Amino acid sequence: MVYDFQVVIDCADPGRLARFWVQALGYAEEPPPSGFDSWEEALTAWKVPESDRNIMASAVPPDFDPEHGVGPRPRLLFMQVPEGKVVKNRVHLDIRAGGDRSTLPGERWEKARARAAELEALGATKLREMDEGFQGRWIVMQDPEGNEFCVT
Repeated sequence: MVYDFQVVIDCADPGRLARFWVQALGYAEEPPPSGFDSWEEALTAWKVPESDRNIMASAVPPDFDPEHGVGPRPRLLFMQVPEGKVVKNRVHLDIRAGGDRSTLPGERWEKARARAAELEALGATKLREMDEGFQGRWIVMQDPEGNEFCVT
């Protein structure tokens, strides 16, 4: 049996981090529930206090089915936690920007470097470029809250 899943990321500012990953992955902000024109309208109708309106946010693939809450790629859920990040992630996302294996290695690397520069403009930080010979090349980055991810 195949199970649907989502990736949950702890953070301080779910809305901000969701907006970053929407742009980084070509995802979309999750649409509001049926019957509401916006999340603000839904949260107001549900009487959610202002102080609790940024405790969660989500990013969904462009072909996400909001009625069933599933898509061909995982939903990303950002949840506010009180503590800050202190050590390296145990799980991270890889953004494969360079193309598939039919793309020449030099061309893949230039595409990866170009995407890393775009992500820096969105608020990411480039930590280092890695070249492991036959294992490949990648760029280690951090999102706006310091979570590591790689661009290949």
